[in-house]
Amino acid sequence: MRHIIELKGIIKQYPGVTALDNVSIAFEKGEVHALCGENGAGKSTLIKICSGAVVPSAGEIVVEGRSYSHLTPASSMEHGIGVIYQEFNLVNALSVVDNIFLGNYPGKYGVVDARAMRAKTVDIFKQLGIDIDPDALVRDLSVGYKQFVEIAKAVSKETKVLIMDEPSAPLTNREVDILMEIVKRLKAAGVTVIYISHRLEEVFAIADRITVIRDGQHVKTMRAADATRDELVRLMVGRELKETFPERVPVDDSAETVLELKNITGKGVEDISFTLKRGEVLGFGGIVGAGRTELAQIICGLVKPVSGTMLYKGSVFTPKSPGKAMQVGVAIAPEDRKQHGLVLGLSIRENINLSSYKKVSSRHVINSRKEKGVAEDFKKDLSIKAVNVEQTVLSLSGGNQQKVILARLLASDAELIIFDEPTRGIDVGAKQEVYALMDRLIADGKTIIMISSEMPELMGMSDRILVLSEGRITGMLRRGEYSQDAILRLASITTKKGEAS
Repeated sequence: MRHIIELKGIIKQYPGVTALDNVSIAFEKGEVHALCGENGAGKSTLIKICSGAVVPSAGEIVVEGRSYSHLTPASSMEHGIGVIYQEFNLVNALSVVDNIFLGNYPGKYGVVDARAMRAKTVDIFKQLGIDIDPDALVRDLSVGYKQFVEIAKAVSKETKVLIMDEPSAPLTNREVDILMEIVKRLKAAGVTVIYISHRLEEVFAIADRITVIRDGQHVKTMRAADATRDELVRLMVGRELKETFPERVPVDDSAETVLELKNITGKGVEDISFTLKRGEVLGFGGIVGAGRTELAQIICGLVKPVSGTMLYKGSVFTPKSPGKAMQVGVAIAPEDRKQHGLVLGLSIRENINLSSYKKVSSRHVINSRKEKGVAEDFKKDLSIKAVNVEQTVLSLSGGNQQKVILARLLASDAELIIFDEPTRGIDVGAKQEVYALMDRLIADGKTIIMISSEMPELMGMSDRILVLSEGRITGMLRRGEYSQDAILRLASITTKKGEAS
């Protein structure tokens, strides 16, 4: 096969950091080529060099036989290179068809050919095997279908190379199946797909070849058929990962009851009752839309319940906001860390201290030495990979952004922490660090509620699993009762009254 893109000796240096160190990779026409590596390994820098968003410090980029020192966004598009980033580049107020052709409207003499746009959109969706109304507003689509619109937008520009950065991270299981089928169709049409994912089961299901990058260096490229999961993990993290989850010690029934919900009804949930003991990890299981996040939002004060009672450490608990909940020791690490968990333009130091400035202030004046000291202590303690605590959170990898959120919660002295999809979009090594941190929190007497769509994670970390369906509790499983089938069976039914303890 002929190389469609070849990277030769690519180096990218930032002040104090070498993001890519002499990386050479060749991508073949019509293959699915997976890029694997930990957060911060250099994958994002590599794809930005391919798209022209980043200029390499040294090296050569060969596209269909033509050599360049760097690409620009315009020249990259001219060569048919498209990128679907984790953050969507869509206009919510416009229709699907308008988003697909935005900036590239067909027509003559300044008159847009709306009929041609719509017809081509329908044809693209047919090619991809997806069913989306071209006239629907993007804001009314699910996250998964917004992802499919991004793919259609790239295909409309006759893309030869499509780079997908964590495309399945926000998708439901059904949407992931659709995505896999789309990738197969693109490959059959001769499109080269560069697929970046931390979900190794997807990598093995869809990739022809796999390239591993670690610490900015090209470690190995191999045929997917010749690789194993254990080998891939070892190459990614540079060490053996023996145990996926920490060993859990059963919680004593006599332990203090930290949280109790009695017949809570509110937005997305109905008649919810359960108790939570100190030192326990309670998992929330269920499919997307089951009410897991809505229940967490009620507990942390983001949404007010319509009826029912909450007790925190024996006292009635009615937080009016997440800030009020945090003042008494209840905090949440939200699912969408970039939109709801961090202030991306601020530094690591500022984000870590954001919820606990009273601790580092005197008479409403911030003690900058204390503030910096707190941030540096957490940077060291949680192994946050950054040049220093003044680095902006926006520039960090997903795993390190998650650690900054956890550092802020720890700095606030939270006793009950809700983790909503704590490892979404982070690599296998960073996952291990998050699991170890959660285990350490439990050892320190904290209590955890964990929402996870990853079944092994849910079963591996939880002492009990509360399963919801259509806003109601359908079961409470203890260790020894767990299985994927048991959880999915409960997640697919509805009872008249959900109650567990």
